[in-house]
Amino acid sequence: MTAEETIKQTIDANDVVLFMKGNKMMPQCGFSSRVAGVLNYMGVDFADVNVLADDGIRQGIKDFSDWPTIPQLYVKGEFVGGCDIITEMTLSGELDQLFEAKGVSFDKDAADKIRDANA
Repeated sequence: MTAEETIKQTIDANDVVLFMKGNKMMPQCGFSSRVAGVLNYMGVDFADVNVLADDGIRQGIKDFSDWPTIPQLYVKGEFVGGCDIITEMTLSGELDQLFEAKGVSFDKDAADKIRDANA
C-alpha cells in the first residue's frame, strides 16, 4: 500500500485524525503538542498518526493536503488546517461549530474554558 493509500484509508476510517510529530500522549514538537492538547482537553476522540515513524507518511501527508507543515487536522475526511488555524478556530468558536456541524462530540465547557483563559 502506498503512503497516499494509507493516508486516505486512515482519514476515511476515523472521524478526527491528527497527523503530528509524536503521539497524543507524547507530542514531539510544540505545534503538535498545542493541537493535541486542545483536542485532548476538549475530550475529542481522535486518531493520531506519528509522522516521525514513517518518512513516506511524513512527506505523503504534505503532498496529500498540499499543505507544507505538520500537524494537520482532518475532521470527517476534510482537511481543517495546522496549528495556527486550529488555534484561531478554537479561540473564535469556529472549531466548536465545525465539530457540531460534523457530529463530532466534544466538551463545550472545556472549549469555553480555553476561550476564557485566552480572553
